[in-house]
Amino acid sequence: MQAANSAVFSLGGDLPIRRLGFGAMRITGPGIWGSPPDEDAAIRLLRRVAESGITLIDTADSYGPGVSETLIARALHPYSNGLVIATKGGLVRPAPDRWVADCRPEHLRHVCEESLTRLRLERIDLYQLHAVDPRVPIEDSIGALLDLQRAGKIRHIGVSNVSADQLARARRVAAIVSVQNHYNWADRSSDPIVDVCACDGLAFIPWYPLAAGRLAQRGSALADIAQRRRTTPSQIALAWLLRRSPAIIPIPGTSAIVHFEENLRAAEIELSEAEMHALSGGAA
Repeated sequence: MQAANSAVFSLGGDLPIRRLGFGAMRITGPGIWGSPPDEDAAIRLLRRVAESGITLIDTADSYGPGVSETLIARALHPYSNGLVIATKGGLVRPAPDRWVADCRPEHLRHVCEESLTRLRLERIDLYQLHAVDPRVPIEDSIGALLDLQRAGKIRHIGVSNVSADQLARARRVAAIVSVQNHYNWADRSSDPIVDVCACDGLAFIPWYPLAAGRLAQRGSALADIAQRRRTTPSQIALAWLLRRSPAIIPIPGTSAIVHFEENLRAAEIELSEAEMHALSGGAA
């Protein structure tokens, strides 16, 4: 199964990527902490992702921390032409399952350099501010990324976990090419930002696109359509995201090849207008 049938999005106007990517958070240990139980299995999964035609792999320095980026380099470096590795900085990990914002300019400069080293890159194609630090104006954080971009360390800048106002403020400082917010069939709180991205040519990269497989409820439109089509609710949820907006680039993550292959097949599903209408009410 290849990703060739998923549509293409031009990231930043110069990076064509398939509209179905891979999120590399879950290739780490429990609690997104430490190494995975089977590093060889993680390496095989990453190589299968690249072989499938997926052209966007999303990670972060905080996944592990450092583990996801290290495994990506071990599995895929030297990277094939057209493969975009996106990473993020701005969250630190004092313990498993704990995430603390640190978006001070000096911290962002330091962790970007560390990501470059772990990924074995001279320039990161997409570097995203992972969060907004309430102690630091977003203008200062984005300004640090702009400095790194001017120094040739970053190609494009993205933001994550932002409000519409924070996105607008970030865009006044630098050219922002992507937004990565929590978004899925059941949680559409970022709908206005999705529409801004579609209007202005930004990518919207939903994190938690499948809500860890907990989207389907017995009797819901999602479950009903999946049953009629003899697919899984997760596949319908991904197909809905792909149809919801041409700006959306889902990045479902997994630690298992079998689940990756299942997610990949969602790009083959074309939902009808009637099905989209049935799904328009969300999970309620």
